[in-house]
Amino acid sequence: MPTLNDIRSTFLSYFAKQGHEVVESSPLVPRNDPTLMFANSGMVQFKNLFTGVEHRDYKRATTAQKCVRAGGKHNDLDNVGYTARHHTFFEMLGNFSFGDYFKSDAIPFAWELITRDLGIDKSRLLVTVYHTDDEAAEIWKKVAGLPDDRIIRIPTSDNFWQMGPTGPCGPCTEIFYDHGEQHWGGPPGSPDDDGDRFVEIWNLVFMQYEQFEDGSRKDLPNQSIDTGMGIERVAALLQGTNDNYATDLMRSLIEASADASSTDPDGPGKTHHRVIADHLRSTSFLMADGVMPSNDGRGYVLRRIMRRAMRHAHLLGVKDPLMYRLVPALVQQMGAAYPELGRAQSLIEETLKQEETRFKQTLDRGLKLLDDELANLPEGAALPGQAAFKLYDTYGFPLDLTQDALREQDRTVDTDGFDAAMAEQKAKARAAWSGSGESADATVWFDVADQHGTTDFLGYDTETAEGQIVALVRDGSTADQAEQGQEVQIALNQSPFYAESGGQVGDTGEIRTESGVAQVTDTRKTAGVFLHIAKISEGHIRVGEAASLTVDHGRRTSIRANHSATHLLHEALRRALGDHVAQRGSLNAEDRLRFDFSHAKALTAEELQRVQEEVNSFIRQNAPVETRIMTPDDARGIGAQALFGEKYGDEVRVVSMGVDPSSGKGGNGATYSIELCGGTHVRQTGDIGVFVALGDSASSAGVRRIEALTGAEAFRYLSEQDQRLSELAGVLKAQSADVPDRVRALMDERKALGNEVAQLRRELAMVGGGQAAPDARQINGVALVAQVLSGVTGKDLPALIDEHKTRIGSGAVLLIADAGGKAAVAAGVTDDLTGQLSAVDLVKAAVIELGGKGGGGRPDLAQGGGRDTGNADAAIAAVEKVMGG
Repeated sequence: MPTLNDIRSTFLSYFAKQGHEVVESSPLVPRNDPTLMFANSGMVQFKNLFTGVEHRDYKRATTAQKCVRAGGKHNDLDNVGYTARHHTFFEMLGNFSFGDYFKSDAIPFAWELITRDLGIDKSRLLVTVYHTDDEAAEIWKKVAGLPDDRIIRIPTSDNFWQMGPTGPCGPCTEIFYDHGEQHWGGPPGSPDDDGDRFVEIWNLVFMQYEQFEDGSRKDLPNQSIDTGMGIERVAALLQGTNDNYATDLMRSLIEASADASSTDPDGPGKTHHRVIADHLRSTSFLMADGVMPSNDGRGYVLRRIMRRAMRHAHLLGVKDPLMYRLVPALVQQMGAAYPELGRAQSLIEETLKQEETRFKQTLDRGLKLLDDELANLPEGAALPGQAAFKLYDTYGFPLDLTQDALREQDRTVDTDGFDAAMAEQKAKARAAWSGSGESADATVWFDVADQHGTTDFLGYDTETAEGQIVALVRDGSTADQAEQGQEVQIALNQSPFYAESGGQVGDTGEIRTESGVAQVTDTRKTAGVFLHIAKISEGHIRVGEAASLTVDHGRRTSIRANHSATHLLHEALRRALGDHVAQRGSLNAEDRLRFDFSHAKALTAEELQRVQEEVNSFIRQNAPVETRIMTPDDARGIGAQALFGEKYGDEVRVVSMGVDPSSGKGGNGATYSIELCGGTHVRQTGDIGVFVALGDSASSAGVRRIEALTGAEAFRYLSEQDQRLSELAGVLKAQSADVPDRVRALMDERKALGNEVAQLRRELAMVGGGQAAPDARQINGVALVAQVLSGVTGKDLPALIDEHKTRIGSGAVLLIADAGGKAAVAAGVTDDLTGQLSAVDLVKAAVIELGGKGGGGRPDLAQGGGRDTGNADAAIAAVEKVMGG
């Protein structure tokens, strides 16, 4: 009987022999798709290859990909432990072709592997195809000899795969295994197809088309293959069962749980052991990939899974932490295939023990509250949402954990009531991506978040507050105390300091306790914990102390003015240039704002002026700046613009400002700017003061950058500009309004005088400073005029060359000028002689004697330079030598 490890090895080896690159599983935290909470299929790490964004040195690949489905739209958590095939963690075996082979190879590969290498009974197999995919159906007939009644045509999206509303898509073919009549259920496509008899084991996706917004499709130039085989399901059928939990790997974990809890693996606690076994895998692999338990984002999902498993351990009667004791059994089973488990084993064990210890302290109280609530309810009545929320808020019971507890009593939860109670909570945790934890001291901050929760931000409403110091970190390690002169990172349970995010810089200010003062120089965040970067200026501060927190008001005022102006600027650019304008980066600091946006060419002066005037018109409007909390979908539904680089959870802040009367009915107007934004903003647009655009420049290909000033900085800039204008008007003895015309007149006059001076210099040079022009000498039958000049520049020499050439009619000219301590050289040859003599050769010969290099031009005119004119005679002699042959 093949083990799960055997199946994995057989699969990868088969495709390696077929020319596929064996690629390691990607981390559970996707690095190329921020829309996913966790990797949920094998194709996630190859998404950019399928879309053409990325290229690698192979066109065929095979993987055993670890996957988690426990959050977002891919959430199997509620069913885990109660069904035969639901998991939070599973492995997906797959083979992939990136424009290499297609259906005629993919189907034979699958059939050969399943029936020959894995030895699955052909008579138990049937397939589905998309109802119009005649090609796939014919291949199945030819390769597998399947009759029509075992090739089921499915007309629904179950057999048509799409990456999204647009982009690559194509039909699927799925392979099913018939577990026999002793199990209830019908074949795919039948009314009973959700039974346990016919189980899908492999899905082959044919990326055949590209779909467009209008619903039309065209063939992809490079058709590709994406497949996924569930290793747990294949292991079940090869091991003579249709229950994934009866396979060798899951059974070993179940028996480890039973042994550690001194209970029967197949007795009344059977479901509890199944939940524990499944959740042990998902929690351990998530932590191995850098996710740590927290109150938001991925860390919150991890904590939910942990606590669900820990409650089932409690139901087994286990008094002490259990989960961490099962980690060695998991590492023994899967550590060879996934060595990251072994590397992170101690961290996983420590975190599980810590979590379970903490949770057990509140579990008994929470369950008692649940029992008290149920005692006052009629038989079978749903638990009130407010009670479920109290369990969540006070005891850390996620809603699904409460639902799971009630499931055994055939009760439900009033989820609408729970949602209403959640919405009322001022400190509701906003979902945020926790990141992969790859920075050097990230684990420290994940531990802080785990122990104390994330920082509650109060700064939308206030710049002063009180908080408690929950952690101090110096040099990457936690500390109990920080002394005067030391630099430290301070974590508090709540804070009005804004942490750098979304282009807005972090706040500065002061943290004051009874024993000391810290000057905050920056605020950042990791794992939802705000890091107040500070230096102790007085006394000392300690963990656990209460602190008075004060944000630098003047600096915050300038920052939020710049941030609000950025929103107005974004909308003004969209209206001036088109809807293609989208943010590509920003900086909102105390002294300036910078906004990068998608646009292919520089703004004209008129466009920039129009944008600046429009922003200032909405500033003068002094409209209120409103903030609402909404779901991302609802926010986009009202036209909110998402800002570049932001990560959005289940709830977002929507910032609206300005009223555009031109777009409304009855003169009421519509909201001018609507953005998804977590930053701080002014209360009225008039608080921005004034907006001054300093200019437009290129940031990168297809991206432009505008830098601008607001408020006091803009006023200072305009004042300085006005002062410069006043000084200039005084110098010109003109009114400020007349300065441009007066400057243009002076420039024209200067240009005319410059031309006149140049002409006089040339005339003076032609006569040798008041003496007759030099006579031409004959060199090998060719006239040569050679002259050393002063008081002229290198720019004057070409004109002088032309005048000499006109005077002599036929011959060569060499001029050497003292140009600011250096020698400028020019040589000319009349047109009738350029066939036998080149001015370039003459210049190069002269330049060498003058200590220079090179020189060049045309046969009739060439120029060069040297260190000085001291060797002028030698330079003339060198030219004569060239002419003499």
